[in-house]
Amino acid sequence: MKIVLDTNVLVAAFIAHGTCAELLEHCATHHVLVLSKPILDEFRGTLSKKFDFTLAETRQAVGLLRSRAALVQPARLPQPVCRDRDDDAVLATAIAGACQCLVTGDRDLLTLGEYQGVRIVSPGAFWEFENTIVEPDK
Repeated sequence: MKIVLDTNVLVAAFIAHGTCAELLEHCATHHVLVLSKPILDEFRGTLSKKFDFTLAETRQAVGLLRSRAALVQPARLPQPVCRDRDDDAVLATAIAGACQCLVTGDRDLLTLGEYQGVRIVSPGAFWEFENTIVEPDK
C-alpha cells in the first residue's frame, strides 16, 4: 500500500518514542512511503526551528526519510481544498503518488475523511484502516 505520512506524524516519529515512531517504522518496512519536496521542506524547518535540531541532525533525518520513500511532484489540485496551503500540498502529494492512505494529526485534513480516493486517517486509526485493506498476493 502507498502511504503519505503528514509532517506532524513524521516530526512526532523523530522526537518521541510512541505511536508515530512505530507507525513510521512499520510503514517503511511493510508499505511504500510517498513524500514530496514540500513535505520534506516543512519537516526540515519544523525540526530545526521548533525543536532545535542541529543542521547535521536535520540532514540525517531528511536523508533517512529520502532513503525509505518514493519522492513525487505534488499533483496540481483543481482548486484549494484546505485553508492551509501546506495541507493542500500534502493532499496533492498523496494524489500524485497514487496513495491509498494519508496519515495525519491535522484536524483540517481529518475532517475530510477522504479526498479523490485517498483515505485520511489519524495515526491511531491507521491500524484499523490497514486491517481493512486486502492486498493481492499477501
